[in-house]
Amino acid sequence: MGRLSLLALIWGSSFLLIKIAVEELTPTQVVLGRLVAASAVLLVIVALSDIRLPRQRAVWGHLAVMSVVANIIPFFLFAWGEQRVTSGMAGILNGSTPLFTLAVALAALPEERWSPQRTLGLVLGFVGVVVVVGPWNTDGRVNAVSGQLACLAAAACYGVAFVYTRRFLAHRGLAPLSLSAAQLSVGAAVMILAAPFVAWSPVSTDPLVLGSVVVLGAVGTGLAYLLYFRLITDVGATSASMVTYLIPIVAVFLGVLVQNDPLTWNIFVGAAVVFLGAAIAEGRLRVRPSVEAPVAPTRQEV
Repeated sequence: MGRLSLLALIWGSSFLLIKIAVEELTPTQVVLGRLVAASAVLLVIVALSDIRLPRQRAVWGHLAVMSVVANIIPFFLFAWGEQRVTSGMAGILNGSTPLFTLAVALAALPEERWSPQRTLGLVLGFVGVVVVVGPWNTDGRVNAVSGQLACLAAAACYGVAFVYTRRFLAHRGLAPLSLSAAQLSVGAAVMILAAPFVAWSPVSTDPLVLGSVVVLGAVGTGLAYLLYFRLITDVGATSASMVTYLIPIVAVFLGVLVQNDPLTWNIFVGAAVVFLGAAIAEGRLRVRPSVEAPVAPTRQEV
């Protein structure tokens, strides 16, 4: 329970770190710094262990796709979105990732089957998303709809990435740390090459801003990967995936405590409906007896 809580704290606080970073950095600069710091940490860990990076060209090709879909695009979308929404709102919307994951898996994987329970869970979950977004609220000064949609698109990217990993990488027998280090390194290399074109703006020298990016990458993306995979090894994927339900709580709490984020009824009600829908769709809560196996739990990251 201690490591699960620590992981939830690390990933939940990532939204606050993003919020601090985008106050003076562009979203692309945040992505660049985050990926460089994360890949550096994991490459050092790989170098100090007996684990080797993948050698097959096909694997590196899939990892290149993953670096874009699972890292560069969603990292950018969350940074861009948090210029327009609170960190707590971003954390709640990130909680829709299991819904997107299951929806993509049902559409793309032949072994996954629709069922009344899964359909109910998905419908209920996405109704909760609508309640959280609150399209009836015309005051977009705090949580603009455009920013919320960007965060939802980031969560959808994670859903696609999880299914892509299951389809093309999970069966290859490679160490998760090796795949993560390689994937983040490819992402960092892409951003370094693109930096003269997309991240050319002056960089802030504020220690708090720069420190938030370094911690976001090194701890929130790098070391958190290692902690998560160790947790899966020790307690299993199902238990480890419970972190999904704790991340938004941490994000909202820190947003209110540090930045005085406003809270409205629809945030609480919508978040509860999202979590309920995800729990039903994943088979954690059963509305009737069933023998179907839920989609494999996936790593939740921001």
